[in-house]
Amino acid sequence: MDINCMEGSRTASMEIKKNEIYTLEITGMTHEGQGVGRIGSFAVFVDGTIPGETVEIKIIKKAKSYAVGKLISITKQSPHRVPPFCGSFPRCGGCHLQHMSYKAQLSFKTDLVRESIKRIGKLKDVQIHETLGMENAFYYRNKAQFPAGLYQGQPTLGFYASRSHDIVPSPACAIQHQVSDRVRNIVREYIVENGVSVYDETSREGLVRHVMTRVGYKTGEVMVVIVINGKDLPQKEKLVNMLISRVPSVKSIILNVNTKNTNIILGETNIKIFGSDTITDFIGRFKFTISPLSFFQVNPVQTEILYEKALEYADLKGNETVFDLYCGIGTISLFLSDRAKKVYGVESVEDAVEDAVKNKKLNQVENVEFIVGEAEKVIPEMHSRGVRADVVVVDPPRKGCDEGLLKTLVSMAPERIVYISCNPSTLARDLGYLVENGFRAVEVQPVDMFPHTYHVECVVSIKRKHSD
Repeated sequence: MDINCMEGSRTASMEIKKNEIYTLEITGMTHEGQGVGRIGSFAVFVDGTIPGETVEIKIIKKAKSYAVGKLISITKQSPHRVPPFCGSFPRCGGCHLQHMSYKAQLSFKTDLVRESIKRIGKLKDVQIHETLGMENAFYYRNKAQFPAGLYQGQPTLGFYASRSHDIVPSPACAIQHQVSDRVRNIVREYIVENGVSVYDETSREGLVRHVMTRVGYKTGEVMVVIVINGKDLPQKEKLVNMLISRVPSVKSIILNVNTKNTNIILGETNIKIFGSDTITDFIGRFKFTISPLSFFQVNPVQTEILYEKALEYADLKGNETVFDLYCGIGTISLFLSDRAKKVYGVESVEDAVEDAVKNKKLNQVENVEFIVGEAEKVIPEMHSRGVRADVVVVDPPRKGCDEGLLKTLVSMAPERIVYISCNPSTLARDLGYLVENGFRAVEVQPVDMFPHTYHVECVVSIKRKHSD
């Protein structure tokens, strides 16, 4: 680093004082939706601000190279600022961008993807489309998770505050399916009326830890999962009667046992106390069974858009062998099956593969085979046996693809790769590797799966360089 820059940073660091008030011009946004400004050469991050605004802030954290400010007032307001739709904003950690117009949110996500591809992937000749948003960006989530705890001495079921495990009570949530709020309020009523204890993370005492709902958007079926720090729920018959009499669409009520000292919400043991072990829903023409532990996309409307774009990029003619890596419960595999000769779905989670096999049978699909194992181990082994793919679809977790898997894809040299990503940073890194090793990133389509949050999903068309 240049000595003058070091001196400037040191000077700015010395000038900035915790708990002092400063005027700040917001010039950018981080990937987590925080506004960014500078005092001298010192970066300052502020939640709830928008580029172009001038704000008064209070410094609440000071580090060596940056500071965090709390918004006090806005002296120059962005034309993209809108009134928050939720009374729990900004304390609730769920919707970080609801102070921005939806159009501005989509622009932010497009810019985030473009910047990641350019800065991290070092790629310039990639067509990046505008983010595909929703016509109605509310009540889109088919899964809700409400932590239980005490608020002002009373049991509550709410959401965690931003960057903490303090519970913020919220009587209604505008991004969850509306039946989830009804279920949550009934369970809280049962807890209060029957003196049921709620979990305390510090003492590890108390019974009810979380309430989770899952809703079939097309079937209307509802699953209620009560996560408990114990083996049973007192007077559970009362809870069952309250739920099924007031929410007739409830088809499944499950006790999930989690007695471990962990941040993981669900335990491994499920006890059915009403109805079925699963509910069902559709994505396109395909029907899926959903269990408490199943991974199932939380925004069914945008999921269909995402999968249709993946099918478009796969460009299947009917005679291809396709690998669907990190396939989960087989949703994408089944979509691909209509247009491919053979689909191999690979997933490391055994329970997910069991669900995938059930979904294959449920939909009477014959040309899909599901394999349990880590993609980075299974695919090299299949490749060594001469099984190769014409098209590969990858949908990895946030950490992206293992480098060993990328090396195998390079040596296998499929005609096309379709990369679905929930993290623009790791996507850009992996694209950079593939482009350096014989592939071309053709186009990227961001899809807004999570309106009012900073998350964005992408689907990417990748081709072998000589295949054109």
